[in-house]
Amino acid sequence: MGRADARRAAQGRNRRAKPKTKAKKGGIRRFFTWKKLLGAFLGVCLLGILGFIGLYLYVDVPDQGNAAATTQSNVYKYADGTVMARKGLLNRETVKIDEIPEPVQHAFVAAENKTFYQDSGVDLKGTLRGVLNTLRGRGKQGGSTITQQYVKNYYLSQEQTVSRKLQEIVISLKVDNKLDKKDILAGYMNTSYYGRGAYGIQAAAQAYYGVDVDKLTVSQGAYLASLLQAPSQYDWAIASEAGKKRVQERWAYTLDNMVEMKWLSPEDRQKQKFQEPIKPKPLPGVAGQIGYFVNAANDELIRKGVDEKELAAGGWTITLGIDKKRQQELEKAVKNKLTDDLKPDVRKVDRDAQLGAVSVDPKTGHVVAMYGGAGYTKHYTNNATRADFQPASTFKPLIFASALENHAKTQSGVPITPDTVYDGRNRRPVVGGTKPFAPPNEDERSYGRISVQQATNNSVNSVFAQMGADVGLDEVKKTAVGLGMDGSRMDVQPAMTLGTMGASPLQMAGAYATLDNHGKKVTPSLVVKAEHGSQETELPDPIGSQVLTRNTADTVTSVLRGVVNDGTAKEAIGGTDYQAAGKTGTSDDNKSAWFVGYTPKLVTAVGMFGEEAKGGKQVTLKGTGGGGRVNGGGYPAKIWAAYTAAAIGDDTGAKFDLETDLGSGGGPVNTPPPSQTPSHTPSQTPSQTPSQTPSQTPSRTPSHSPSQTPSHSPSRTPSKPPESPPASPTAGSGGSGNNGRPPGFDDLG
Repeated sequence: MGRADARRAAQGRNRRAKPKTKAKKGGIRRFFTWKKLLGAFLGVCLLGILGFIGLYLYVDVPDQGNAAATTQSNVYKYADGTVMARKGLLNRETVKIDEIPEPVQHAFVAAENKTFYQDSGVDLKGTLRGVLNTLRGRGKQGGSTITQQYVKNYYLSQEQTVSRKLQEIVISLKVDNKLDKKDILAGYMNTSYYGRGAYGIQAAAQAYYGVDVDKLTVSQGAYLASLLQAPSQYDWAIASEAGKKRVQERWAYTLDNMVEMKWLSPEDRQKQKFQEPIKPKPLPGVAGQIGYFVNAANDELIRKGVDEKELAAGGWTITLGIDKKRQQELEKAVKNKLTDDLKPDVRKVDRDAQLGAVSVDPKTGHVVAMYGGAGYTKHYTNNATRADFQPASTFKPLIFASALENHAKTQSGVPITPDTVYDGRNRRPVVGGTKPFAPPNEDERSYGRISVQQATNNSVNSVFAQMGADVGLDEVKKTAVGLGMDGSRMDVQPAMTLGTMGASPLQMAGAYATLDNHGKKVTPSLVVKAEHGSQETELPDPIGSQVLTRNTADTVTSVLRGVVNDGTAKEAIGGTDYQAAGKTGTSDDNKSAWFVGYTPKLVTAVGMFGEEAKGGKQVTLKGTGGGGRVNGGGYPAKIWAAYTAAAIGDDTGAKFDLETDLGSGGGPVNTPPPSQTPSHTPSQTPSQTPSQTPSQTPSRTPSHSPSQTPSHSPSRTPSKPPESPPASPTAGSGGSGNNGRPPGFDDLG
C-alpha cells in the first residue's frame, strides 16, 4: 500500500469514528421543555405571591359595616307605581358573647367551622374551590370559615365575584389577627340572618323558641346553627318534608361534631331530642293585606333566585301587579258577603271561618288582587297561598282536561266528551281502577244515566271517580302538575279524583287561568318588577308554553259555562250580564268550600277554610253564618260574583273566543236518535233525574234547560231519592246502540 492509500484509509477510519450529531428539534417542541415549564410555573407562583402581598397591603379593614349593618328599606309599590309599603328596620338586637350559653356557641362552631379556634381565619382550600366555581359560573359555593362569613356579613356584600372573594380573604386574615376569636364568633352570630325576619341570635331565639338567647338549650342552639345554611328551606313552619328531613340531619350532624370536639359527652348527646320551633308570629309594622303582599312578594323573589340575605338587607324597589281598585273591590266583596254575616261572639264556628282569594289576569299572569285573611297581624298565615286544604271538586275539570288531552275512552271504548253518558249512581264501584273505590255523591244523591256536562254541572263524584280510572290516575296527575298544582301533595290514589290533595287559591287560579288562556301555561306572579339600586332583576315570564291543546282548554271552558248557567253555582252567579265559567268545590267533611271562576279577562279563585281559632287545626265550616253546610255555591260563589261584577266594570260584553263545538257553549255531539233512547216508565223510576226521562236529547246539553237545575242540585234537595236500578256488570259495549243503549252511553263508566 502506498502513502496515498494509507492516508485515505486513515481518513476513512476517522470519518467512521466521528460521533453522529443529533437532529435539531423542530417546531413547537423547542418551547415546551420541562425546564421551561417549571420556570413558567414558578414565575406564575411568584407573581401570584407578589400580587397577594400587594393586595394585602392595599386592602384595609373597612371602618364601618356594610348596607345590611346600616340598614336600608325595601320599597313595595302598587301596579300604578304608588308606594304600598316601606319595610327595612331589621329585627336585630346585638348581644355580648357572655350572654350566649357556651354550649350554644360550640353548636355554631361545630355546625360551620370545627377548626375555628385554631385556624388563621381563612380556609384556603375551600376558598380556592369557591373562586374556581365562581369563575365557572356555578353560583354560590361553601367553604368559608366563620371569620370569612362574619367579614362577608358585616363588611362586604353577598355578591359572588372573584374580586369580592379576594377582598374577603385579605380582610379575614387581618380581622383574625386583630380581634379575639370570641369577638369574631359574637359578630358572626349577631349578623347572620336566620329567616322569619330575624337578624342575630337574640332575634332568632325569640322568633323560633320564644325565649331570650341566654335560655337556649343545646338542642335549640343546634337547630338555629343548622338553620343558617338555608333559612327559608329549613324553617320548620314552612319547610317541605324533604326540608324538615335535611334540617334534622344537619341538627344531628352538629351534635355529633360537638361530641367529636369533646364539647358534648356521648351520654348527653343521646339525651338530646329535636325541639320543634314555635309557629311564626308577625312582626309589628305591616298590618292588613299589605303584610300578606310583602311576605308573598319576598317569598316569590327568593323562589326565583334572589338571594334571601341580600333581599332582607334592603335597598330594593319591588313593584307588584296589585291593582288598587280591584283590591278594594275584593276586600269589599269579602266584607259584604261574608264577614258582615259572621257573629263570632255568638257562634263559635264563625270564629273558625277563614277565607283566601287570588285574582289573576290570564293574559299577563299578574296577580291583580289578593285576600290573605283578616289581616297579617291578626292571622299570620296567608290564606291565598296556603296549600293545606282540599280543593275538592274544583279539581274535577282537570280530570276532564286530562281525558280530552289523552284522547281517553270509557271502559267500553267510547271517547270521553262532554256528551258521553256515564252511570251516576251513588256509591257505584269504579271499574278498572287501581283499587276498590265507590265514592258517595254529595248528600248520597243518585243520578243514574248522566252526561259529562250534567255531571260537571252537578259535581257528581261517581262519574269523575270512574273517569279518573278511564284516563289513568298517573295521567291525571301529570296534567294537574302541568297546570301548576303541587305534585308532592298528590298521592296517586283513587280518592285524588275527589280533590283530596292540598292546594292553594293561588295554584287553582293558575290552573284555571291556563284554561282561560287557551291552554298556554299561566304561573301567577305577584311581582312585576324588582330593582336593586340601578340593576333590574330578570324575572321569568308568567306566561309559559302550551301545556294543553287549545281545543282541550276551550272545551273545558265551554263545559264550565254550564256550571255557572245551570249548575251548582247558578243560584249565586246565574243571570249575570257577562260570560263566565267556573266550578264549585266542597270537601266531604266540609272543612273547605271553593269557587274558582273566570271571565274572558279575569280569573279568580275563592277558598273558604275551617281553621280552629286557637289550635289552628282544620275543623268543619258547617253552621257558619247560622246556616247548615257551607257549599262552594254559597259564600265563595257570592264573593266571586260581587267582586267580578265590580272588577270588570263596563267590560261586560267580552265573550270567550272558543275553538270548540263541544260542551254547553256548543251543540250536542253524538246525540242518539229518538228511536235509540232508553225508555223508563214512571213506575220504574218514581224520582229519577231528568237525564233519565224520555226526553234524552235535551239532557245532553243541560245548560240550555234551566228547569233541570232544581232537581239536580244536592243543596236544594234535602230528601234522598230512590237509587236507580243497578247496571248490568257485563253491559257497556259502547256506542253500538245494542241492548237499547244510545251511542256514547257506557254502563260501566
